Amino acid sequence: MTHTHHNSPVPKARPEFGLIIVGDEILSGKRADKHMPKAIELLNARGLSLDWADYVGDSPERITRTLARAFESNSIVFSCGGIGATPDDHTRQCAGKALGLDIVLHPEAEALIRERMQDTAKEQGVPYEPDRHDNVHRLNMGVFPVGARIIPNPYNKIPGFTCQGAGGGVVHFVPGFPVMAWPMMEWVLDTYYPHLFQKAAWIEKSIVIYGSMEATLTPLMETLERDHPGVKVFSLPSVDHPEHGRHIELGVKGSPDHVALAYPAMLSGLQTFGLKFGPELVRE
Repeated sequence: MTHTHHNSPVPKARPEFGLIIVGDEILSGKRADKHMPKAIELLNARGLSLDWADYVGDSPERITRTLARAFESNSIVFSCGGIGATPDDHTRQCAGKALGLDIVLHPEAEALIRERMQDTAKEQGVPYEPDRHDNVHRLNMGVFPVGARIIPNPYNKIPGFTCQGAGGGVVHFVPGFPVMAWPMMEWVLDTYYPHLFQKAAWIEKSIVIYGSMEATLTPLMETLERDHPGVKVFSLPSVDHPEHGRHIELGVKGSPDHVALAYPAMLSGLQTFGLKFGPELVRE
């Protein structure tokens, strides 16, 4: 008699990668966000992709809600900005609230911040005064939710931090300054997630189609995805392209061997529509 065990752990699907950008200055247009293109670039270089992004102003309630959602998701998330110690920096407190945890001075972060203050005093040729009001205040930058792990900051030693939610979501908190945030994001990817890197080659093949409607092509796209698992079919419509005018770029992306089968199938499927075609495009 065979027993089936229903309590064996179900392997988690590949985690999604998410990005949270915190700060009024992005939403007001004072600063343009550079983090999203960079996150996409850092992930793509490792065969990974960004699945979602949230932009949120300096409202503690909204930051807390956004973080709570991230901690509940099956996501690996980078949160950029709002971890300093000025009155408009709320991210550290909001992370604690979202996790239902107290925030405390992290001993390793304290040591690093003190080291940074000593370095600064030396550079300025003044004595290091650990009890001076502004120095005591700087230690707030090392106050993280209980159990946080630190992310080293190669630029000025003031660390970021990592927290995991009960729902499985992991959020890596880095400063808003690109010169600090980007090497810290790279360190996180290369330290914690090399097992997720896709070493296999990836390719994208598409063709420009003039004067067709996306709705006409939908059944073909659905058939291709059904017949070629492992391939993603995409369609990018454009209404005012400087070179091709109104057109659709229809294509498939995936591993080269999958695409080698799906792309010809797509082209032969398109023959039945009697459409006018433009150039074929390949991205690797």
